Amino acid sequence: MQIKVLEMKERKPLYRIYTRSNNIEHLKHVFIVLERLGFKQTHDEYNWDLLWAHDYPFRTLNFSMNKLKPHQRINHFPGCGYITNKVDLSTSKSRYILPAFKIPEQYEEFLLYTNQHSEKIFVQKSNNHRGISIKNISEISVTETGSFMQEFIQRPFLIDGYKFDIGIYVVITSVNPLRVYAYKGDVLFRFCPIKYYPFNSEILDKYIIGDDYLPIWNVPSLKYYYTKLKFSMKNSFDAYVRSHGKYPEKIWNDIHEAIKEIILLKENYIIKTVKRFGNERNFFELIRIDFALDEDLNVYIMEANMSPNLSSAHYPANQLLYEQIIFNLFSLVGIGQRIRKDSLKIRNKMEERMEVADKNIMVLPELCVKCNDCFRVECQLCSPCFTPEIKMIFSQSYLEHQNKMDFQRIFPPPITKNMTSKDYTLKNHLLVRWYQGKCELDLSWCL
Repeated sequence: MQIKVLEMKERKPLYRIYTRSNNIEHLKHVFIVLERLGFKQTHDEYNWDLLWAHDYPFRTLNFSMNKLKPHQRINHFPGCGYITNKVDLSTSKSRYILPAFKIPEQYEEFLLYTNQHSEKIFVQKSNNHRGISIKNISEISVTETGSFMQEFIQRPFLIDGYKFDIGIYVVITSVNPLRVYAYKGDVLFRFCPIKYYPFNSEILDKYIIGDDYLPIWNVPSLKYYYTKLKFSMKNSFDAYVRSHGKYPEKIWNDIHEAIKEIILLKENYIIKTVKRFGNERNFFELIRIDFALDEDLNVYIMEANMSPNLSSAHYPANQLLYEQIIFNLFSLVGIGQRIRKDSLKIRNKMEERMEVADKNIMVLPELCVKCNDCFRVECQLCSPCFTPEIKMIFSQSYLEHQNKMDFQRIFPPPITKNMTSKDYTLKNHLLVRWYQGKCELDLSWCL
């Protein structure tokens, strides 16, 4: 008698890749982390749990984007280009962005500004990130669309004579209300390959950071901290700054303030775009915002990168950085789940309540015991006045707090005694007030 052994194939959550290029080697670390989390790749256009889109998917895949199921997640928000478009970002009015002018639209304004500030010099940039260089007024191409002139930091903060930028990995998990996080596990330092002085605008490698940048482990004053003492890039930099009698805390505080300010500035544009696609809860966004410092440690946003480079092909030593960012990202947004499942779908109410119960999202008992009018804004923080949407917002915020690992909340901002939310939207105001209530019950929620 023959006995047949039936092999049962384990079902796994599914991820799909969208990219215009046939070469997907640059996504290797995304695949590695997803497979470690138990995901399996699929080519099915409709049945997947995660769509990882290297390119902006909302034009080409517009039809399927309008028919998303509640559990499906996509790594972009519709309208994220309002942050990552170089012209739009650089010409935004912010104390953390150097003055910039669209060419040719703002050419006359640019000429007026240069006449008033004859000591300043400017670089011409474009959306495609090609041909960046310092230009004289006579060299500016006024017919080139999609370009802009931006003030140049003439006296940058240098380490061992090299100019550098700082890449901060930022995640937007919600836009209405807004929730933003920055990765604190490390940051990306990239140095120009040639020393800044003696300055020569004809030598781009003195002031433009390209693909062949100088990595931190080849910068003499940082090498020992990073390679021998095994500190992160951020902690190596902090140690260097402190050794020169300066305070790195100011830099990071200003960077977080800049991230908050620029995303709040673009928030309404993204909300309007998201509305075309129904449920905004399907989306999240990972971007890298690059900063530069002047010699007084003032912080300036240089650009924001949609689908930032996560490939270590050029610098293999960056593999750990990228895989930790991806791993922490998937934890934060609920893709790297603690419960073993074959999909991101909610299986039953008891399982959902085990992760976040009603008691986990309750705040402000002294207020709620007196609330008898749900038209009062603050009473909407109390269980009898919850709408399904408000309850979902608080539940998602609770889960993100539990799963954020090495991400730090940027917005809602850290809770302080005299903070104000008067300029926020109603939903943002309500969420900030909820975090204040959580902070009063548990100090770990204050930051």
